[in-house]
Amino acid sequence: MSSTRSGPSTTTPISLLADLHSLATRGLADAVGIDIVELTATRVIATMPVDHRTRQPFGILHGGASVALAETVASLGATANVDRQEFIAVGLEINANHLRAKSEGMVTATATPIHLGKTTHVWDVRIVDEEDRPVCVSRCTLAIRPKK
Repeated sequence: MSSTRSGPSTTTPISLLADLHSLATRGLADAVGIDIVELTATRVIATMPVDHRTRQPFGILHGGASVALAETVASLGATANVDRQEFIAVGLEINANHLRAKSEGMVTATATPIHLGKTTHVWDVRIVDEEDRPVCVSRCTLAIRPKK
């Protein structure tokens, strides 16, 4: 077992993006149209459309879609900071404040680390609209677990 769980991956940014992009384009992220724009050990940026997949019945962005976007970017950021051969990052807690309704267009999430510990990471996520106005703010705590 590695003695260091955290710390930027030694993988080059291009191969890291390719490796993690393949993870992010499966399941929920793919179903709601999340697109990874930037992925480094210190920042993750992704976009998500506000459309029929992400709106709630009243025609505005579903809060759960914003939370899914937030957890996606935070999880990818945490994963970029661990030895992926030995550890995984899984969501432990997330909160979100929905600040502005949005009925169409695109939102962009930017995740940055607040704490990168051996067993937990905490990420700050800001989701904005096309005019850089805040739509949602979130904090996501991830557990760093040994791979089984």
